[in-house]
Amino acid sequence: MDRDAVEGWVSGYERGWRERDLSAVGTLFTEDARYARSPYDEPLRGHAAIQEIWLDDPGTEFTMTAEAVAVERDRAVVRAEVQYTAPRRRQFRELWVLRFADDGRVSDFEEWTYELGEPAAV
Repeated sequence: MDRDAVEGWVSGYERGWRERDLSAVGTLFTEDARYARSPYDEPLRGHAAIQEIWLDDPGTEFTMTAEAVAVERDRAVVRAEVQYTAPRRRQFRELWVLRFADDGRVSDFEEWTYELGEPAAV
């Protein structure tokens, strides 16, 4: 993987998530992908589980910026900022730790999320 490929994957992720395009999950993630919404949560596994969380909060509107900050072989770290504008305003900064399969899909997704105005864990 290189930075352009990772950022292309992130663009596809944003588009699929924004449009609630469940078919994009198969394009972006391996069939047995692990998707951890927190480094301490038991990861979700497989397309059906990822599709389910993409359907959370219908009617949500957001803006997103993201940048690959580290890429080495099959691993990448992405820094994302997500601002929800409706139905309620919220702002998050996130790090995504990604592992890519040989076909360019993600096999392991780990999310580190911090919300503006919430205390950091100490």
